[in-house]
Amino acid sequence: MDTLNRNHLKQAIITVLQDYLKFLGKDLDNEIQLIIDEKQKHYLLVETGWQKNRRIYGNLIHIDLINDKIWIQQDGTEEGIANELVKQGISPQQIVLAFKTPERRKITDFAVS
Repeated sequence: MDTLNRNHLKQAIITVLQDYLKFLGKDLDNEIQLIIDEKQKHYLLVETGWQKNRRIYGNLIHIDLINDKIWIQQDGTEEGIANELVKQGISPQQIVLAFKTPERRKITDFAVS
């Protein structure tokens, strides 16, 4: 895959994650962090903070770029991050729902691997 297409995939991921970050807004007790590791090609939205004396920590969204495909490792959204990436012009065949078993992936509109 050429550099132009890889850059398109990366930019689509970052755009969608930034949109979710804006949508979730700011909370005095919790923080949503956008973590981008371009060298290892990891992209995450992580929530940290406190709620009624209880620690909050978790990955809302975790995406990796592997072999020129977008691998969605964790999707804590209602709509589905894959659908948002398709709206950004990414082909469903370039998106792997890694949080589903390979057998379940076969019955989706997205790539198996």
